[in-house]
Amino acid sequence: LKGEVAMNFRIIAQANRARRGELKLPHSVVETPVFMPVGTQGTMKGILPEQLIDMDCRILLCNTYHLGHRPGHELVRKAGGLHKMINWPRSILTDSGGFQMVSLNKLMSIDETGVQFVSPHTNQLTHLTPEHCIEIQENLGADIIMQLDHVVHVLTDGPVVEEAMQRSIRLSWLDRCLAAHKRRSDQLLFPIVQGGLNLKLRSDCAEEMSKRCTIGIAIGGLSGGEEKRSFWKVVAHCCERLPQQIPRYVMGVGWAVDLVICALLGADMFDCVYPTRTARFGSALRLKLQEEIGCHLISLHNIKHQLDLMKRIREAISNDRVQEFLNEFLHEQYPDGDIPEWIRNAAAYMNYQIII
Repeated sequence: LKGEVAMNFRIIAQANRARRGELKLPHSVVETPVFMPVGTQGTMKGILPEQLIDMDCRILLCNTYHLGHRPGHELVRKAGGLHKMINWPRSILTDSGGFQMVSLNKLMSIDETGVQFVSPHTNQLTHLTPEHCIEIQENLGADIIMQLDHVVHVLTDGPVVEEAMQRSIRLSWLDRCLAAHKRRSDQLLFPIVQGGLNLKLRSDCAEEMSKRCTIGIAIGGLSGGEEKRSFWKVVAHCCERLPQQIPRYVMGVGWAVDLVICALLGADMFDCVYPTRTARFGSALRLKLQEEIGCHLISLHNIKHQLDLMKRIREAISNDRVQEFLNEFLHEQYPDGDIPEWIRNAAAYMNYQIII
């Protein structure tokens, strides 16, 4: 895959483990660390592309499984691709549909060929293979696409965790995705490191993924209810074992404190529905109001909050003041000084002193 895609990732500055980078994609230059807002079916409810551009959002995440069902990937292709259909001139990342193995587990079955889902929309049976997953994402036309991986709930233990990890790699799902991917001149394919909370499995998976792909690698299967003390250790463990010169994408991370700790551990990309989903329940991130406000405005505020937080991290890395930033941020989040033990442990692991 080397040299086949018109992109590159450049580390501009580094402070301890944290990196500030620049990811050149076909539709935009993305500054990292970056938070990617999620438009599950191509758009975020009640938010215009122009509003996202005004916030300097450079990249969105869209959902392959749902777009494959509605409106359908062939229809999106005929409309000129997802960028044109949703009037979004900047970059897009599409996930593979693997997460639906957890979120829709009562509607699916799995074997070596792929995953069978019962559509929650039509009750029709869909067989998602690695090849079909890539076909859908090529028709959608995202800048970054993801391999089909076997995702199990993060709290699962026993042989099924290793079986799922092996299926994602040695039992050929990744290799089948790589072989099926023809649109290499304007599209990146990221593999996904799995292995649950088992650090040995994570090491094995990271090693195999690094052998196969030199463009970018994701860390998947987290943010599913595991204890934070396990969460940060898995992120740290994976980042330490992934290549330095490629972007590292921790999937499903959206809480502000999680974003900060993961970025300081050396991760570069994040996504989550949290800012917009919580807005639809009337919750704003650090915005105190005396009266009700529409979820549209709260969604805008929440996305802007996360994008601005990433900008603050990037500036702290460039100015070599990550230590100061971390204490300022923690004081904002925990003004009473009651900082969770997992954050203190993660900071100590990275040799940061917490003084607030």
